[in-house]
Amino acid sequence: MTPDLTKQVLTATAETVLARRYYLKDGEGKAVESWETLSRRVADSVAAVDKGQEVYDELRESFFNIIYRLDFLPNSPCLMNAGTDLGQLSACFVLPIEDSMDGIFTAIRNGALVHKTGGGTGYSFSRLRSKNASVRSTQGVASGPLSFAAVFDAATETIKQGGKRRGANMGVLRIDHPDIMDFITAKESQEKFNNFNFSVGITDVFMQAVEDDADYDLIEPSSGEVAHQLNAREVFEKIIDLAWHNGEPGVLFIDSANKDNMTPQLGDFEATNPCGEQWLLPYESCNLGSVNLANFVMDGKIDYDRLKDVVYMATIFLDNVIDCNRFPIPEIEEMTLKTRKIGMGIMGLHDMLIQLEIPYGSEEGRNISSEVMSFIRKVAEECSVEQAKNKGVFPAYEPEINGYLPRRNAALTSIQPTGTVSMIADCASGCEPYFSIVMVKHVMDGDRLIMVNKYFEQVARTEGFYSEDLMSKVADSGTVIGHDEIPEKWQEIFRTAQDILPVDHIQMQGCLQRNGVDSSISKTINLPNSATREEVKLSYISGYKLGCKGLTVYRDGSRDHQVLNTKDASEQEQTAIVSSSGPVKRNLPDTLDAKRYRVKDQRQKSVYIIVCFDENEQPMEVFAKFPFDNRVDLKDKSTMWTTTCRLVSLALRFSVPMDEIIKQLDRSSGHMLDLPAQLSKLFKSFMAGTQQGFSSSCPECSGMLRFEEGCETCHDCGYSKCS
Repeated sequence: MTPDLTKQVLTATAETVLARRYYLKDGEGKAVESWETLSRRVADSVAAVDKGQEVYDELRESFFNIIYRLDFLPNSPCLMNAGTDLGQLSACFVLPIEDSMDGIFTAIRNGALVHKTGGGTGYSFSRLRSKNASVRSTQGVASGPLSFAAVFDAATETIKQGGKRRGANMGVLRIDHPDIMDFITAKESQEKFNNFNFSVGITDVFMQAVEDDADYDLIEPSSGEVAHQLNAREVFEKIIDLAWHNGEPGVLFIDSANKDNMTPQLGDFEATNPCGEQWLLPYESCNLGSVNLANFVMDGKIDYDRLKDVVYMATIFLDNVIDCNRFPIPEIEEMTLKTRKIGMGIMGLHDMLIQLEIPYGSEEGRNISSEVMSFIRKVAEECSVEQAKNKGVFPAYEPEINGYLPRRNAALTSIQPTGTVSMIADCASGCEPYFSIVMVKHVMDGDRLIMVNKYFEQVARTEGFYSEDLMSKVADSGTVIGHDEIPEKWQEIFRTAQDILPVDHIQMQGCLQRNGVDSSISKTINLPNSATREEVKLSYISGYKLGCKGLTVYRDGSRDHQVLNTKDASEQEQTAIVSSSGPVKRNLPDTLDAKRYRVKDQRQKSVYIIVCFDENEQPMEVFAKFPFDNRVDLKDKSTMWTTTCRLVSLALRFSVPMDEIIKQLDRSSGHMLDLPAQLSKLFKSFMAGTQQGFSSSCPECSGMLRFEEGCETCHDCGYSKCS
């Protein structure tokens, strides 16, 4: 690949993210790099593995080009740490937890060392004996996996990743562990284990028992004996209930993953990295990178020749990272060098489909996405086979067991989150559709800055339907659907995450998994706030049957209360006013400030929630208004909403604590356009210190958090809870 001297122009958002998180800084915290010098630093460091070889100069320039031109970007630790004293370039680690005090605290120590260098860790707690199981050495009883998970969580709280942020963990417990019910409900309130994503390791035996409505065995890890039984369908319903409630726990289909274990002679998969896309054996690590598919559409067609060149070079890059990496502990280095796993992924999939004028949720969209992912996988394998001839196969390769061509890397592809990396590349994250096409960013003095997707703006101007008024309406509604000014063809092409049916999200994940992904996929199945538990269940069952290796379901707004764990929020929480004769009802003044919030019903008709605030900006009364109250078929619904609002308003005037009101509203939610869900969502945002409604705020820049790729991320500053 010849050098490309064209200057790469980045967006203002990309430069902000780079300056905040990636550029090296001087002693005063001032950035001393540019995108060009960062790209050169990373390329030179990774190419240095081949210094002295004939290919060195060519690799050095090719690595620089694919990064600088934003055709391929490695994972964040590589961009941050390559060429620095830290030198830890991998993102994903899985650490074993043995059933002993020494094993448990060794894992805590090892996890701290990984977090310190910028990595995320996955742990399976399934080997730990259950709560109240006997401990022979002390003649006592065990405290169970969750008690130790709390210790891991506390340790993580004190260690910042690479000195930049706290670490992220995945906690896994098998569905047949005796403590599984405690694990399923552990994050119901979102007040504990905030440095963990929790996922249940689900087996084929369990899924068959669900289908048969049968009991299944719970196995005590310390003895291998059956402890007792549970009804599989009841356990599955509990997982669904909690996933509907706030998205946790997720599910990992552990048998499906082990069927594709490339090195079964080394052991079984037990856990993944924090976002679920990388299944790893104990002590394995993996370095990741993503090809930017947005850059490979030319004249309405995919440029497969250029894509082949970039994928081939990126495969060599990721393999070289293994050799120039500085591993946190010797055990990780030993295991990683045995298998030499890499995770070649994608980003900008939705950008590619938009440029091809193909809707994301269509069968055609899935077919072309599968075709591209299969092509990437094929090229990566060809490169790995060729590299094995030049540098040797991965040491754990055994032809009679592994059964595939000798190659350099045991695993080649996964689809990982690309939150901040895709912000640098100015494209959609991973294999996700865009979350929104037109966004509002609130800037100083309360001004609204309308930010329009570059493809949508180009189409709107070319087709003649662009206007500031339309962009504002699209931003307010959160969707391009239902706006008469926008031709139907473009409404379909620009459908965003929550406009796309859950089944189409799952179908996309399933087809990519089957057609080009060795490991797994970090993807969120977005559901509207009005989604029912039955829809969550259908998502899980469909994902399992389609061969997905894990699944994250997120119902819009169900996690807004995660940002409430702050001092300000707790100080703002109202407490009941009690006199000697009982609770006191607050009198209302003659005038109150109010805000109107618009929501949509299943027919895309507007309904308004009006909230009145006292002088301390706390809600005092709520009203619901149907613009079409006179319609006979909606009279009962209108009456029900009015009654609910009166009861909630009464609770507010008696100073019932907000979290208690939210708890009751959440328990009553679950139907299309149900008022309890909408009110709960609003009240959670009020407790977070905002009257804007329907959004969680970023702890670093106060921007809006979105739940994508299995994690909360901020599209303003690049913050990600899962790093």
